[in-house]
Amino acid sequence: INTETPYLHIPTGSEIDDVVLLLEEKDMLLDRESFLFTAKQLKYDQNIKPGRYLLKNGMTNKELVSLLRSGRQKPINVVFNNIRTKDQLSLRIGEQIEAGSNAILNLMNDSDYLKEFGFTSENVLCMFLPNTYEMYWNTSADQFLKKMNKEYLKFWTAARKAKSISMEFSPIEVSILASIVQQESNQEVEKPIIAGVYLNRLKKNWKLEADPTLVYALGDFTIKRVLSVYKEIDSPYNTYKYQGLPPGPICLSTSSSIDAVLNYSKHSYMYFCAKEDFSGYHNFASSYIQHLINARKFQRALTKRGIRS
Repeated sequence: INTETPYLHIPTGSEIDDVVLLLEEKDMLLDRESFLFTAKQLKYDQNIKPGRYLLKNGMTNKELVSLLRSGRQKPINVVFNNIRTKDQLSLRIGEQIEAGSNAILNLMNDSDYLKEFGFTSENVLCMFLPNTYEMYWNTSADQFLKKMNKEYLKFWTAARKAKSISMEFSPIEVSILASIVQQESNQEVEKPIIAGVYLNRLKKNWKLEADPTLVYALGDFTIKRVLSVYKEIDSPYNTYKYQGLPPGPICLSTSSSIDAVLNYSKHSYMYFCAKEDFSGYHNFASSYIQHLINARKFQRALTKRGIRS
């Protein structure tokens, strides 16, 4: 058996000839006829079980058939993070499990299917929490979404739900706001302060005016400098044009971003602007005059670095 490729992936719907071909491709079959004879004797040829199997060096045909017939496959760790769109998520998952990206994307766009989970095709990304999840390679698109919903329900404990109720927010609304906060800062310590700014704006019936929502509306995630012309784009994600939260998240919110919103800082800040030292931290302000001073410092620093878009 080839030591470099010990895993055998048997797709759903495979027949005995397909299994033989897969074994031969990986140079894992010592004797084709002997394997087929053993498979017939153990009735494996009538009961092919899909999955990802770990093969060991020097396995006899009987050991090989017994393993494949048992269905004892090795689970995989499915990982996803830094995701902005449904397309990105479905591609990332499709690379890791048998269910293709199209099947996953189709379910994420199927409003009737998503109703049973309490989501719409616009806010379904709120259901996915970036992490590492153990599952089998031959997980279907439906099984994948059901597992993610189970993990989501596990995350939203009674304590977290109580906090969202006290804010008069649904868990979905908390996740949407968390996605904006997450795109504003990668400094965990600042996230509750930024969440507090946005909640202050919402309480005063101000528009959120969140730059990351413009970047999302434009769909160009390379933008480093948000220009005034972007504020004219007609999109429900343009929080300069439309009141309240956008219809869905602008990225997958991490659990720490969600917790930052649930544990937001109570303060009088209404504005914030990136610090001119590019440290990733922000200057906060309660008055528009102070905010303008902070914003000008940052604009000058951007221009100095030649960042114009």
